[in-house]
Amino acid sequence: MTENNVWFITGAGRGLGIDIAQAALAAGHSVVATGRDPKKVVDAIGEHENLLVVALDITDPSATEAAVQTAVDRFGRIDVLVNNAGNFYAGYFENISPEQFRAQMETNFFGPTNVTRAILPVMRKQRSGQVITVTSAAGLMGQEFVAAYAASKFALEGWMESLRYDVERFGISTMAVEPGFFRTELLVEGSSTIWPELDIEDYAELTAQTIEAWKGMNGQQGGDPKKLAQALVTLSDSGKLPLRFVAGADVMERVEQNLATVQGQIDAHRELSASLAFGAPPVRSARRADNALSIDA
Repeated sequence: MTENNVWFITGAGRGLGIDIAQAALAAGHSVVATGRDPKKVVDAIGEHENLLVVALDITDPSATEAAVQTAVDRFGRIDVLVNNAGNFYAGYFENISPEQFRAQMETNFFGPTNVTRAILPVMRKQRSGQVITVTSAAGLMGQEFVAAYAASKFALEGWMESLRYDVERFGISTMAVEPGFFRTELLVEGSSTIWPELDIEDYAELTAQTIEAWKGMNGQQGGDPKKLAQALVTLSDSGKLPLRFVAGADVMERVEQNLATVQGQIDAHRELSASLAFGAPPVRSARRADNALSIDA
């Protein structure tokens, strides 16, 4: 890594992507800012001599390869990839159509893998680089009304944790970023949030209530995306990326609670779990059946 790195940022035309691009430029780095509409990207970030704006649909592998080549032609290298682009298909699992579920995975999971696949050869040749992927608190903990979104983010978490082992031998480091609730455009209807297509009577009332609640949260989230963007630049510039960056006081608290819950589940069934190996003595439990005590192996 150098003092003036080249950042390649997806989803740079709105939300957190804008703030990351501006923070990287302010720190003296060069930025390749990508989005479906280049004009919107330029309008959002502003003109800058170290900024290159490139049209990119991350679900299109050929477009991704072309965007990466354009970046290398301009700057000669790519040091930091930020997989930021994504959207949110909200709803209960049965209300989300199969087409919507696949579309969620296509954008949130396969999109970042497309971009990373195109950029890794550049980084391997350099023998250096960083892959930073924005996942979500929903990538660590499931919750109500986010079945498709959480599935896509959990997939990203597993991919990123495994990718680390593939690429660290080439001087490439990875970091997954799990934001809590930040005041971005994620909950803006028609922008990043898509409501469920299917209507099922058992879910109708809950769906209506939850949609109104989510709409009411927009613009009220506690996290400041500009501060998150600056934190990512700070971590990148340190040259020592953590495997995960749990971003925001709200998500830190929830993750700590979840870790305690998982530990409690391990402890509660420790003896039974340890008994599953060949040669291990079975755990026997006593239960009453037909007024008699029976022993189950």
